[in-house]
Amino acid sequence: MSNSSVNTSGNSCPYGSIITKQVIPLAYGFIFLGGILLNGVAAWIFLHVPSKKSFVVYLKNIVVADLLMSLTFPFKILSDSEIGPWQINIFVCRFSAVIFYLNMYIGITFFGLIGFDRYYKIVKPLLTSFVHTVNYSKIISVVIWALLIFISLPNSILTNQNAAENNYTKCVALKNELGLQWHKASNYICLGIFWIVFLLLILFYSAISRKIYSSYRKFRRNSTVTREKTNRNIFSIMFVFVICFVPYHLCRIPYTLSQTGSQFTCQARKNLFYAKEFTLLLSAANVCLDPIIYLFLCKPFRSKLYQKLHLKMTSGEKENSRSRRSNTS
Repeated sequence: MSNSSVNTSGNSCPYGSIITKQVIPLAYGFIFLGGILLNGVAAWIFLHVPSKKSFVVYLKNIVVADLLMSLTFPFKILSDSEIGPWQINIFVCRFSAVIFYLNMYIGITFFGLIGFDRYYKIVKPLLTSFVHTVNYSKIISVVIWALLIFISLPNSILTNQNAAENNYTKCVALKNELGLQWHKASNYICLGIFWIVFLLLILFYSAISRKIYSSYRKFRRNSTVTREKTNRNIFSIMFVFVICFVPYHLCRIPYTLSQTGSQFTCQARKNLFYAKEFTLLLSAANVCLDPIIYLFLCKPFRSKLYQKLHLKMTSGEKENSRSRRSNTS
Protein backbone atom coordinates (compact mmCIF):
# COMPACT_ATOMS: atom_id res chain seq x y z
CA MET A 1 0.00 0.00 0.00
CA SER A 2 2.95 2.34 0.34
CA ASN A 3 4.65 4.52 -2.19
CA SER A 4 7.90 3.37 -3.76
CA SER A 5 10.97 5.36 -4.64
CA VAL A 6 13.59 2.67 -5.04
CA ASN A 7 13.43 -0.28 -7.41
CA THR A 8 14.56 -3.76 -6.59
CA SER A 9 18.01 -3.22 -7.98
CA GLY A 10 18.52 -0.17 -5.81
CA ASN A 11 18.37 2.42 -8.61
CA SER A 12 16.40 5.57 -8.02
CA CYS A 13 12.93 5.56 -9.57
CA PRO A 14 10.74 8.16 -7.86
CA TYR A 15 6.99 7.51 -7.96
CA GLY A 16 5.68 10.53 -6.08
CA SER A 17 3.23 12.99 -7.65
CA ILE A 18 0.58 15.47 -6.57
CA ILE A 19 -2.09 12.87 -7.28
CA THR A 20 -0.54 10.17 -5.10
CA LYS A 21 0.53 12.57 -2.34
CA GLN A 22 -2.59 14.75 -2.14
CA VAL A 23 -5.58 13.59 -4.19
CA ILE A 24 -5.53 9.88 -3.28
CA PRO A 25 -4.90 10.51 0.47
CA LEU A 26 -7.82 12.97 0.48
CA ALA A 27 -10.04 10.34 -1.17
CA TYR A 28 -8.96 7.80 1.46
CA GLY A 29 -9.92 10.34 4.12
CA PHE A 30 -13.49 10.51 2.84
CA ILE A 31 -13.65 6.71 2.50
CA PHE A 32 -12.33 6.33 6.06
CA LEU A 33 -15.01 8.62 7.50
CA GLY A 34 -17.76 6.93 5.48
CA GLY A 35 -16.48 3.43 6.25
CA ILE A 36 -16.22 3.99 10.00
CA LEU A 37 -19.62 5.68 10.20
CA LEU A 38 -21.55 3.21 8.01
CA ASN A 39 -19.89 0.06 9.33
CA GLY A 40 -20.08 1.33 12.90
CA VAL A 41 -23.85 1.66 12.48
CA ALA A 42 -23.99 -1.74 10.74
CA ALA A 43 -22.04 -3.38 13.59
CA TRP A 44 -24.35 -1.77 16.16
CA ILE A 45 -27.43 -3.04 14.30
CA PHE A 46 -26.00 -6.55 13.84
CA LEU A 47 -25.33 -6.75 17.60
CA HIS A 48 -29.13 -6.81 17.96
CA VAL A 49 -29.74 -9.28 15.11
CA PRO A 50 -29.60 -12.93 16.26
CA SER A 51 -27.45 -15.30 14.19
CA LYS A 52 -30.29 -17.62 13.22
CA LYS A 53 -29.24 -17.97 9.58
CA SER A 54 -25.94 -18.78 7.93
CA PHE A 55 -25.87 -15.72 5.74
CA VAL A 56 -26.35 -13.46 8.81
CA VAL A 57 -23.22 -15.03 10.31
CA TYR A 58 -21.34 -14.35 7.07
CA LEU A 59 -22.56 -10.75 6.93
CA LYS A 60 -21.38 -10.15 10.49
CA ASN A 61 -17.92 -11.39 9.53
CA ILE A 62 -17.86 -8.95 6.60
CA VAL A 63 -18.74 -6.07 8.95
CA VAL A 64 -15.80 -6.97 11.21
CA ALA A 65 -13.45 -7.24 8.22
CA ASP A 66 -14.61 -3.87 6.83
CA LEU A 67 -14.13 -2.14 10.18
CA LEU A 68 -10.60 -3.52 10.57
CA MET A 69 -9.82 -2.59 6.97
CA SER A 70 -11.09 0.96 7.54
CA LEU A 71 -8.81 1.39 10.56
CA THR A 72 -5.75 1.01 8.30
CA PHE A 73 -6.68 4.02 6.14
CA PRO A 74 -5.25 6.73 8.46
CA PHE A 75 -1.81 5.08 8.25
CA LYS A 76 -2.11 4.92 4.47
CA ILE A 77 -3.01 8.63 4.42
CA LEU A 78 -0.09 9.63 6.64
CA SER A 79 2.33 7.50 4.64
CA ASP A 80 1.31 8.63 1.16
CA SER A 81 0.94 12.31 2.01
CA GLU A 82 4.29 12.27 3.85
CA ILE A 83 2.72 14.17 6.75
CA GLY A 84 3.91 11.77 9.41
CA PRO A 85 7.46 10.69 10.29
CA TRP A 86 9.23 8.34 7.89
CA GLN A 87 8.85 5.49 10.40
CA ILE A 88 5.11 5.42 9.66
CA ASN A 89 5.95 3.89 6.29
CA ILE A 90 7.69 1.01 8.07
CA PHE A 91 4.54 0.40 10.09
CA VAL A 92 2.44 0.43 6.91
CA CYS A 93 4.72 -2.09 5.17
CA ARG A 94 4.98 -4.47 8.12
CA PHE A 95 1.50 -4.31 9.63
CA SER A 96 -1.07 -1.90 8.21
CA ALA A 97 -0.90 -3.05 4.57
CA VAL A 98 -0.97 -6.70 5.66
CA ILE A 99 -4.12 -6.09 7.73
CA PHE A 100 -5.69 -4.20 4.82
CA TYR A 101 -5.25 -7.05 2.33
CA LEU A 102 -6.12 -9.73 4.90
CA ASN A 103 -9.50 -8.19 5.59
CA MET A 104 -10.18 -7.39 1.94
CA TYR A 105 -9.88 -11.07 1.01
CA ILE A 106 -11.81 -12.18 4.06
CA GLY A 107 -14.69 -9.99 2.88
CA ILE A 108 -14.41 -11.36 -0.66
CA THR A 109 -14.45 -14.95 0.61
CA PHE A 110 -17.52 -14.40 2.76
CA PHE A 111 -19.40 -12.86 -0.17
CA GLY A 112 -18.63 -16.10 -2.00
CA LEU A 113 -20.15 -18.06 0.87
CA ILE A 114 -23.24 -15.83 0.82
CA GLY A 115 -23.64 -16.57 -2.89
CA PHE A 116 -23.34 -20.30 -2.16
CA ASP A 117 -25.90 -20.04 0.64
CA ARG A 118 -28.39 -18.10 -1.51
CA TYR A 119 -27.91 -20.54 -4.39
CA TYR A 120 -28.91 -23.59 -2.36
CA LYS A 121 -31.71 -21.80 -0.50
CA ILE A 122 -33.36 -20.60 -3.73
CA VAL A 123 -32.34 -23.03 -6.48
CA LYS A 124 -32.31 -26.20 -4.37
CA PRO A 125 -34.66 -25.42 -1.45
CA LEU A 126 -35.53 -29.08 -0.81
CA LEU A 127 -31.90 -30.12 -0.44
CA THR A 128 -31.03 -30.21 3.25
CA SER A 129 -27.45 -30.39 4.38
CA PHE A 130 -25.33 -29.63 7.44
CA VAL A 131 -23.60 -26.88 5.45
CA HIS A 132 -26.75 -24.75 5.89
CA THR A 133 -26.64 -24.89 9.70
CA VAL A 134 -25.54 -21.93 11.79
CA ASN A 135 -22.97 -24.03 13.67
CA TYR A 136 -21.33 -25.02 10.38
CA SER A 137 -21.25 -21.40 9.24
CA LYS A 138 -19.52 -20.41 12.49
CA ILE A 139 -16.95 -23.19 12.09
CA ILE A 140 -16.23 -22.29 8.46
CA SER A 141 -15.90 -18.64 9.50
CA VAL A 142 -13.18 -19.51 12.01
CA VAL A 143 -11.42 -21.68 9.41
CA ILE A 144 -11.44 -18.85 6.83
CA TRP A 145 -9.99 -16.34 9.29
CA ALA A 146 -7.33 -18.84 10.37
CA LEU A 147 -6.30 -19.76 6.81
CA LEU A 148 -6.06 -16.19 5.57
CA ILE A 149 -4.16 -15.11 8.69
CA PHE A 150 -1.77 -18.01 8.03
CA ILE A 151 -1.26 -16.78 4.46
CA SER A 152 -0.87 -13.12 5.48
CA LEU A 153 1.14 -13.28 8.71
CA PRO A 154 4.49 -14.22 7.09
CA ASN A 155 4.25 -11.03 5.01
CA SER A 156 4.51 -9.17 8.29
CA ILE A 157 7.11 -11.41 9.95
CA LEU A 158 9.41 -11.59 6.92
CA THR A 159 9.38 -7.81 6.38
CA ASN A 160 12.26 -7.58 8.82
CA GLN A 161 15.18 -5.91 7.05
CA ASN A 162 16.81 -2.88 8.64
CA ALA A 163 15.31 0.36 7.40
CA ALA A 164 16.82 3.79 6.97
CA GLU A 165 15.27 7.07 5.92
CA ASN A 166 16.59 6.70 2.38
CA ASN A 167 14.91 3.34 1.66
CA TYR A 168 11.82 3.31 3.87
CA THR A 169 9.33 3.87 1.04
CA LYS A 170 9.96 0.55 -0.71
CA CYS A 171 8.13 -2.27 1.05
CA VAL A 172 9.86 -5.04 -0.89
CA ALA A 173 13.23 -3.56 0.14
CA LEU A 174 12.33 -4.45 3.74
CA LYS A 175 11.70 -8.12 2.92
CA ASN A 176 14.34 -10.85 3.09
CA GLU A 177 14.68 -13.36 0.25
CA LEU A 178 12.08 -15.73 1.72
CA GLY A 179 9.82 -12.73 2.32
CA LEU A 180 9.99 -11.80 -1.38
CA GLN A 181 9.05 -15.32 -2.41
CA TRP A 182 6.22 -15.51 0.13
CA HIS A 183 5.00 -12.08 -0.99
CA LYS A 184 4.77 -13.30 -4.58
CA ALA A 185 3.17 -16.63 -3.62
CA SER A 186 0.58 -15.05 -1.29
CA ASN A 187 -0.31 -12.53 -4.00
CA TYR A 188 -1.04 -15.33 -6.46
CA ILE A 189 -3.04 -17.24 -3.84
CA CYS A 190 -5.17 -14.17 -3.12
CA LEU A 191 -5.62 -13.57 -6.85
CA GLY A 192 -6.83 -17.14 -7.19
CA ILE A 193 -9.25 -16.66 -4.29
CA PHE A 194 -10.76 -13.59 -5.91
CA TRP A 195 -11.20 -15.00 -9.41
CA ILE A 196 -12.61 -18.29 -8.12
CA VAL A 197 -15.13 -16.44 -5.92
CA PHE A 198 -16.03 -14.04 -8.74
CA LEU A 199 -16.65 -16.84 -11.25
CA LEU A 200 -18.66 -18.83 -8.70
CA LEU A 201 -20.80 -15.78 -7.96
CA ILE A 202 -21.54 -15.41 -11.66
CA LEU A 203 -22.60 -19.07 -11.80
CA PHE A 204 -24.64 -18.92 -8.59
CA TYR A 205 -26.51 -15.76 -9.46
CA SER A 206 -27.12 -16.83 -13.05
CA ALA A 207 -28.78 -19.98 -11.70
CA ILE A 208 -30.77 -17.93 -9.18
CA SER A 209 -31.99 -15.56 -11.90
CA ARG A 210 -33.08 -18.49 -14.06
CA LYS A 211 -34.91 -20.06 -11.12
CA ILE A 212 -36.72 -16.83 -10.25
CA TYR A 213 -37.65 -16.21 -13.88
CA SER A 214 -38.90 -19.78 -14.24
CA SER A 215 -41.07 -19.41 -11.14
CA TYR A 216 -42.39 -16.12 -12.47
CA ARG A 217 -43.43 -17.70 -15.77
CA LYS A 218 -45.16 -20.59 -14.01
CA PHE A 219 -47.10 -18.78 -11.32
CA ARG A 220 -46.88 -15.02 -11.97
CA ARG A 221 -48.97 -14.28 -8.90
CA ASN A 222 -47.05 -12.42 -6.17
CA SER A 223 -43.79 -13.19 -7.90
CA THR A 224 -43.13 -9.98 -9.83
CA VAL A 225 -42.05 -8.14 -6.68
CA THR A 226 -39.93 -11.09 -5.57
CA ARG A 227 -38.26 -11.35 -8.97
CA GLU A 228 -37.42 -7.64 -9.05
CA LYS A 229 -36.11 -7.68 -5.50
CA THR A 230 -33.94 -10.74 -6.06
CA ASN A 231 -32.49 -9.22 -9.23
CA ARG A 232 -31.72 -6.05 -7.27
CA ASN A 233 -29.94 -8.07 -4.57
CA ILE A 234 -27.90 -9.92 -7.19
CA PHE A 235 -27.05 -6.71 -9.01
CA SER A 236 -25.87 -5.00 -5.80
CA ILE A 237 -23.30 -7.68 -5.02
CA MET A 238 -22.08 -8.09 -8.59
CA PHE A 239 -21.87 -4.29 -8.94
CA VAL A 240 -19.54 -4.09 -5.94
CA PHE A 241 -17.33 -6.87 -7.31
CA VAL A 242 -17.11 -5.45 -10.83
CA ILE A 243 -16.53 -1.83 -9.79
CA CYS A 244 -14.42 -2.30 -6.67
CA PHE A 245 -12.41 -5.48 -7.15
CA VAL A 246 -12.10 -6.48 -10.81
CA PRO A 247 -9.93 -3.49 -11.92
CA TYR A 248 -7.45 -4.02 -9.08
CA HIS A 249 -7.10 -7.73 -9.73
CA LEU A 250 -6.55 -7.17 -13.42
CA CYS A 251 -3.48 -5.04 -12.72
CA ARG A 252 -2.17 -6.87 -9.67
CA ILE A 253 -0.22 -9.57 -11.52
CA PRO A 254 1.89 -7.19 -13.63
CA TYR A 255 2.35 -4.90 -10.61
CA THR A 256 3.59 -7.78 -8.44
CA LEU A 257 5.99 -8.83 -11.20
CA SER A 258 7.30 -5.26 -11.42
CA GLN A 259 7.99 -5.34 -7.68
CA THR A 260 9.85 -8.63 -7.62
CA GLY A 261 11.45 -8.64 -11.09
CA SER A 262 14.20 -6.60 -12.73
CA GLN A 263 13.01 -6.67 -16.36
CA PHE A 264 10.75 -3.61 -15.99
CA THR A 265 11.84 -0.09 -16.91
CA CYS A 266 11.38 2.76 -14.47
CA GLN A 267 8.50 4.19 -16.51
CA ALA A 268 6.74 0.82 -16.61
CA ARG A 269 7.09 0.56 -12.83
CA LYS A 270 5.61 4.03 -12.44
CA ASN A 271 2.65 3.29 -14.70
CA LEU A 272 1.88 0.03 -12.92
CA PHE A 273 2.24 1.73 -9.54
CA TYR A 274 -0.26 4.47 -10.46
CA ALA A 275 -2.67 1.88 -11.89
CA LYS A 276 -2.38 -0.13 -8.68
CA GLU A 277 -2.99 2.93 -6.48
CA PHE A 278 -6.13 4.02 -8.35
CA THR A 279 -7.63 0.54 -8.51
CA LEU A 280 -6.72 -0.10 -4.87
CA LEU A 281 -8.67 3.05 -3.99
CA LEU A 282 -11.71 1.50 -5.69
CA SER A 283 -11.22 -1.66 -3.64
CA ALA A 284 -11.05 0.40 -0.46
CA ALA A 285 -14.33 2.13 -1.37
CA ASN A 286 -15.96 -1.28 -0.93
CA VAL A 287 -16.23 -0.59 2.83
CA CYS A 288 -18.74 2.20 2.09
CA LEU A 289 -20.83 0.09 -0.32
CA ASP A 290 -21.15 -3.09 1.76
CA PRO A 291 -23.61 -1.57 4.28
CA ILE A 292 -25.92 -0.72 1.37
CA ILE A 293 -25.84 -4.41 0.40
CA TYR A 294 -26.91 -5.34 3.93
CA LEU A 295 -30.05 -3.24 3.45
CA PHE A 296 -30.89 -5.03 0.20
CA LEU A 297 -29.88 -8.51 1.26
CA CYS A 298 -30.80 -8.93 4.92
CA LYS A 299 -34.37 -8.38 6.09
CA PRO A 300 -33.53 -8.82 9.82
CA PHE A 301 -30.89 -6.08 9.44
CA ARG A 302 -33.34 -3.80 7.65
CA SER A 303 -36.11 -4.42 10.17
CA LYS A 304 -33.83 -3.78 13.14
CA LEU A 305 -32.47 -0.60 11.52
CA TYR A 306 -36.00 0.70 10.98
CA GLN A 307 -36.84 -0.18 14.57
CA LYS A 308 -33.81 1.66 15.96
CA LEU A 309 -34.58 4.69 13.81
CA HIS A 310 -38.27 4.52 14.80
CA LEU A 311 -39.32 4.08 11.20
CA LYS A 312 -42.02 1.81 9.82
CA MET A 313 -41.60 -0.64 6.97
CA THR A 314 -43.70 0.30 3.96
CA SER A 315 -46.56 -1.94 2.88
CA GLY A 316 -44.54 -2.83 -0.22
CA GLU A 317 -41.61 -4.03 1.87
CA LYS A 318 -43.93 -6.10 4.07
CA GLU A 319 -45.46 -7.60 0.92
CA ASN A 320 -41.96 -8.34 -0.38
CA SER A 321 -41.16 -10.22 2.79
CA ARG A 322 -44.38 -12.25 2.74
CA SER A 323 -43.95 -13.02 -0.95
CA ARG A 324 -40.37 -14.18 -0.47
CA ARG A 325 -41.34 -16.45 2.42
CA SER A 326 -44.17 -18.02 0.42
CA ASN A 327 -41.94 -18.58 -2.60
CA THR A 328 -39.18 -20.06 -0.46
CA SER A 329 -41.60 -22.45 1.23
